[in-house]
Amino acid sequence: MGFGMIINSILLGIGLAMDAFSVSLANGLNEPGMKKGRIITIAGVFSLFQFAMPLIGWICVSTVARYFALFEKAVPWIALVLLTYIGGKMLYDGIKGGEDGEEVPALGIGELMLQGVATSIDALSVGFTIAAYSLAEAFISCVIIGIVTFFICFTGITIGKKAGTALAGKAGILGGVILIFIGIEIFVSNMF
Repeated sequence: MGFGMIINSILLGIGLAMDAFSVSLANGLNEPGMKKGRIITIAGVFSLFQFAMPLIGWICVSTVARYFALFEKAVPWIALVLLTYIGGKMLYDGIKGGEDGEEVPALGIGELMLQGVATSIDALSVGFTIAAYSLAEAFISCVIIGIVTFFICFTGITIGKKAGTALAGKAGILGGVILIFIGIEIFVSNMF
């Protein structure tokens, strides 16, 4: 394990965390009154998925690479469906909450898990880039990716909270639109 591997893992973490950062931003917009423990939980879920997916990818490359290549074609579709569903729900709740004057409901654990999968599923392909690593090196690389993701998502939620407070009742709508656009962006960038 060398310095180059650590730098590479940090850069991979930054690159992989950008979708999770955007979704974290949307979550903060949707729930401007979010407490610190909840922020840590959400950032932790994203970092857990960003840690696990490259490791699963590494295992797939090391064992069943030909099956993984078939699954990789479905990744953009899965991200599109999951993020459009979650974004659409946030959009609906934001519009419904805005009409009734009620507060937009907080993100549930099921939706959070779907977000975690949707934003990290492309990280499975990182298993190909770290295929030459030993199991210990792959594990350490994935831990670094997870740590980087945690801090990036924590920052995203915090920024979203501040903007969400300023936007008041329209933040959930904006958050939903952002998630839908992220899903479309992941789909388009991976399909073309």
